[in-house]
Amino acid sequence: MKFNNKFRLIISQNLSSIENSNIDKALFKSFSKNSTPILRLYSWQDSVTLGAGQNIDDYKKLQRDYKSNVSKRLTGGGILFHGHDISYTILINPNEIENRDVKETYFLLCQFLIRFYETLDLNPKFAKDIKEITLSKSPFCQVGFEAYDIIIDGKKIGGNAQKRAKSCILQHGSIPLFSKNSSEFFGSSLEDFSKKLSFEEAKNILIKAFEEVFNVEFFEDKLNNEEIKIYNELCKD
Repeated sequence: MKFNNKFRLIISQNLSSIENSNIDKALFKSFSKNSTPILRLYSWQDSVTLGAGQNIDDYKKLQRDYKSNVSKRLTGGGILFHGHDISYTILINPNEIENRDVKETYFLLCQFLIRFYETLDLNPKFAKDIKEITLSKSPFCQVGFEAYDIIIDGKKIGGNAQKRAKSCILQHGSIPLFSKNSSEFFGSSLEDFSKKLSFEEAKNILIKAFEEVFNVEFFEDKLNNEEIKIYNELCKD
């Protein structure tokens, strides 16, 4: 698959849960059929995000433990811990990928992640393609198995989710770079597979993988005035 347009590349590091979640929401809300597609790569403070369908009041202990550095994503799914991961967000017009359905879109957009892991000499597979894995849901993202979760040596790494509108598909996800906690709720990291990468190293490999898989050109960019306005309104709320 080859995209037709150049991509905006937006890089941000060490933001709070609310800041990162609201940037994604602002990008999604402002994206129109004429918008330039976007790849955003970013990192987090020690924080937590919840899926759009979860009730933040049900997790008061998490809010205390993380000093309210907790927010809700605009996508579904379960609780995800941050601060040890690199995250990505892709925003494209559905026409850019010939209006593929949800499953086809996951398969397509995850190809750059597959290339990323293969570059590290790992053997990634989708959960749906492994007969030993039973697809299941959990309040914690890293515990359940969705069809297009990426599995390495039987272990899930990271997670991906989508939000769709008439003029925009947003897909985002995270790759844990190092082990932060032995709890199953934190899942596996690249360090568990003897791969040690800094944010900068992972960022560069992800960018190269995206360029190779989708044949795009990037220009580094920041939020524009409309996006900043929406972001500020979200932060007030």
